[in-house]
Amino acid sequence: MTELKTKPNDKSVIEFLNNVENKRRREDSFAVLKLMKEVTEEEPLMWGDSIVGFGSYHYKYSSGREADWLQIGFSPRKQSLTIYIMDGFEKYEELLDQLGKHKIGKSCLYINKLDDVSIPVLKDIMTESVKYVRETF
Repeated sequence: MTELKTKPNDKSVIEFLNNVENKRRREDSFAVLKLMKEVTEEEPLMWGDSIVGFGSYHYKYSSGREADWLQIGFSPRKQSLTIYIMDGFEKYEELLDQLGKHKIGKSCLYINKLDDVSIPVLKDIMTESVKYVRETF
């Protein structure tokens, strides 16, 4: 089995975020960092080269493969601020309707800028996702 390349490491989260070229994305990243610290009550770690993650959990695929992954995290990508929500978005349909301008993938929430979304709704989604991961795994 191949080993996951994205793992927690000792790289500096602050240094990583300070090096985000786009000023708006950098400022939004620090705001999300603060929000995730509040939600998780944990300190962030770099996961790989470009993901800021909080907490971790151990999971096992039906194939038998096992891995550790972050409970919640984000990455300031060039195209958007990507927020990783581990339990997907199906159960958040009502909250997503209230969130504002965004796109979603399976476990990724894509936001162009924080001004486009409701911060209280975003915090609710984060809180519920972290709660789910902590209660399930």
